[in-house]
Amino acid sequence: MQSLYEWDFYGRDTERLPEFAAKNLDEFARGAEEADYVANTLEGVLEHIEDIDEVITKSAPEWPLDQITMVDRNILRLGIYELVYNDDIPPKVAINEAINLGKTFGGKSSGRFINGVLGTVYRELVAPTEEKKSAKEVTKAEEEE
Repeated sequence: MQSLYEWDFYGRDTERLPEFAAKNLDEFARGAEEADYVANTLEGVLEHIEDIDEVITKSAPEWPLDQITMVDRNILRLGIYELVYNDDIPPKVAINEAINLGKTFGGKSSGRFINGVLGTVYRELVAPTEEKKSAKEVTKAEEEE
């Protein structure tokens, strides 16, 4: 989240994102085994940034993207990436982690705002897809019997 924040703060210069990530990993998570996860997540967010920002805009229509605080905006980007594009993270975990980041680093109402936006994203984009996957798995299991 810190690296996305810095990327956004310094004009969204994609070339500098690896620099921000390396600095933050060194400063806040030296020796952590999650360096690959961080790099893959940042790369994924940037790869889908236009779609992610569009999802934010549609899910929080009363809040233009540039009026959402930079902290909340980047927590939402991270949360939406994890919800929509990263199948390794269960939706409830992605939402709870984003809410906790908002409560820790955002403003007084960040947790509620992030919960509302990600809840909408889950209901509109993720849950229908999960239902289709479950239906396909049941059908496949029935066919195998």
